[in-house]
Amino acid sequence: MTSTSENNKRIVKNAAMLYIRMLLIMAVTLYTSRVVLEVLGVEDFGIYNVVGGVVTMLGFINNSLSGATSRFITFELGKGNEGDLKKVFRCAVSVHYLLALLILFLGETVGLWFVLEKMVIPPERMTAALWVYQCSIVTIIISIISAPYNALIIAHERMSAFAYISIVEAVAKLLIVFLLMEMHYDKLIVYALLLLAIQISIRFLYTIYCNRRFPESSARYLWDKNLSRRIFAYAGWTMNGNLAVVGYTQGLNILLNLFFGPAVNAARGIAVQVQGAVQHFFVNFQMAVRPQIIKSYASGDLDYMHNLIIESSKYSFYLMLLVSMPILVNTEYILHLWLGIVPEHAVAFTRLMLLACMNYALSSSTLVAIHATGNLRKFQIIEGSMLLTVVPISYLFLKCMHIAAETVFVIYFLIETMTQFVRVWIVYPQIELSRKRYIKDILFPIIKVLLPLIIVGYWLYMQISSSLDLFIVNTFLCVISVSLSVLLLGMSEKERNIVFAKLRSYFGL
Repeated sequence: MTSTSENNKRIVKNAAMLYIRMLLIMAVTLYTSRVVLEVLGVEDFGIYNVVGGVVTMLGFINNSLSGATSRFITFELGKGNEGDLKKVFRCAVSVHYLLALLILFLGETVGLWFVLEKMVIPPERMTAALWVYQCSIVTIIISIISAPYNALIIAHERMSAFAYISIVEAVAKLLIVFLLMEMHYDKLIVYALLLLAIQISIRFLYTIYCNRRFPESSARYLWDKNLSRRIFAYAGWTMNGNLAVVGYTQGLNILLNLFFGPAVNAARGIAVQVQGAVQHFFVNFQMAVRPQIIKSYASGDLDYMHNLIIESSKYSFYLMLLVSMPILVNTEYILHLWLGIVPEHAVAFTRLMLLACMNYALSSSTLVAIHATGNLRKFQIIEGSMLLTVVPISYLFLKCMHIAAETVFVIYFLIETMTQFVRVWIVYPQIELSRKRYIKDILFPIIKVLLPLIIVGYWLYMQISSSLDLFIVNTFLCVISVSLSVLLLGMSEKERNIVFAKLRSYFGL
């Protein structure tokens, strides 16, 4: 295996490329979301989010199978066995085509029935909703058959491909916005069709890139009984967890539709976009780290793996905190500045979803570690079962106690927090990492960082950003507060010395 220094440089380089991609996508998303909300209106925007969510729920099997494909490809690459790598890829492609046919069947039967018979959609917008639904089905089919190619790019750590192709995607989405404002047909239908066209084009670009860069991607089909069984077995154990993810995302979205209507789905859609933009700050970092965690486990370098898990967990949380705190303090002003017209509940939804996302920042590396081992049975049964309770508990509260829409996200946050401790309790012994290190090297530093920030954040929140000048000052103070708290309270002495040395070198001191 290459040296630790070379691996770290590769992580930094890949993370940098992913952050360039993220900033570009974020800028386009912030602009297009405002225009799309204005052009479609709150109701149609909500319909687009919730109808597309039904298809996402049907595709939860794909999440499991894609995770299995990524793990097997990265694992074989870590072992340096090119023959087995090619075999795994060819088999994965065949398996994904079978899954695509299954999802198509479920989408045109069970899913279509649910949209027609159960969802709260105004009758005059049902035709447009069905167009959105069919476009969403085609989109997820494309995503399924493309998953092995994306897994190859990540396994080979060619993150620049994501950055370059994202430029094409961002430009195309900007063109959609301008076309949408000029067209006089049903704008929801036009929007769905144009987004589908972009997804088809982007999928072709990724496939062409892989065919030209990676020899193993040139072969298409192989059905190996034993290998297919291993992939399905791995995917089967992750299915419980992925079903839970679909439950607390799209499941809650559908619950909100059934109890409150599409306007509340629009508010959730806005909150999801904010959460997604913020989440990318640590997801990109984790995407750069993920292959190294799996490869180090495959090669038996557990010490390097342990250090990656500890450091990536801690600094993912710090990145999330750095970006989230200004938004949490100034949520209402930011949404008004961004959207102009802010759907009811959007402010509360955004704050609650950002808080819940903090747990994901902590859990991501732990999840990669258990997937690297392949020993998922106990973990998935317990973790998935805990997260699966989010939807039924929320349903009971909504049905029996007539709670506010925001409460379902509070329920999710509490259950997700408890689940994180269970993850550590199960996973760390399996990878020979002490649970005490989680408390000492991750939890304690984070608590020390948070304590002063809670006080500072509350004081800044009470100032209420009523002008751009005050908002800029508040944001600056939030960033400085988080940076100082992390530097002084959240880092070890060795880490601080490295930071100070870098600063002195940069400023020529």
